[in-house]
Amino acid sequence: MVDLERFRWEGPQALTPGKHSVVFDFTYDGPGFGKGGTGLLKVDGKEVARKQVPHTIPFIMTIDETFDVGVDLRTPVDDKDYQVPFRFTGKIDKLTIKVAPEQLVAEDQKAKAEAVARVND
Repeated sequence: MVDLERFRWEGPQALTPGKHSVVFDFTYDGPGFGKGGTGLLKVDGKEVARKQVPHTIPFIMTIDETFDVGVDLRTPVDDKDYQVPFRFTGKIDKLTIKVAPEQLVAEDQKAKAEAVARVND
């Protein structure tokens, strides 16, 4: 049920050859599980795409999903332009991931703790 809808951010034109800074920033509409948010894509400090999404994945992904950098081995980020396995042939000089604190109300924090306890039993 997670893959019913995909959201895509892309600039109006392809990147030119050479070094670029690509930044994706997502502002969550929380607190709470599965809320939407706004994604902002910047290339070389300039906004190229902004999109609001009505919902996010409310819990964790399956254990067999991967977090790939430079190669896509499992569920593709986009199934229109390439198929897995897909290997990026350029060079990635640096990757920075910033994860913000969870935005959960007390009721959601309790539900999460109970779910984790059930899994760990």
